[in-house]
Amino acid sequence: MSDPILLGIAGALRKGSTNRMLLREARAAFGPATHLEADLNLPLYDGDVENSTGIPPGVTALYNQIAEADAVVISTPEYNKAPPGLLKNALDWVSRIKGNPWDEKPVAIISAAGGRGGGDRSQFALRLMLTPFQPRLLTGPEVLVADSANAFDGDGHLKDPRYQKVLDQLMAKLRKAAS
Repeated sequence: MSDPILLGIAGALRKGSTNRMLLREARAAFGPATHLEADLNLPLYDGDVENSTGIPPGVTALYNQIAEADAVVISTPEYNKAPPGLLKNALDWVSRIKGNPWDEKPVAIISAAGGRGGGDRSQFALRLMLTPFQPRLLTGPEVLVADSANAFDGDGHLKDPRYQKVLDQLMAKLRKAAS
């Protein structure tokens, strides 16, 4: 049997974001797989753009990555008590293509945020945003990395073994759901 395909979606564009670091840790915890990474640097959804030029190539690529993946892990920051707009924008664009690549797809949500909740509100809101697509959302254990600027060492690894433990547990559940 071949390795599963894991799609990682970082809800931050910044290369050095703590959510990109957390996503790398999640991939390692998931184990052997073909790893894909989504590019959410997409134009803002605009029905006029869609009508005049069609679906942008980056959106089609994202749709295809979701469809091809055996499982998806989304690492979301929390900006002003919600997920960043680029995640909602990506969901809106993907919804404009016929078919639903999310249907019954195993999805894990993780977060790293500066606040003491570690992105709990962002995760809650993202779960609501994903509901219409009917993925198989894993409910836990919750990975909520608080004070994320101080949560990683110089090599980008989680410092606190408690965070690593729950991340390992969640990724084991995601791997099982992907098989």
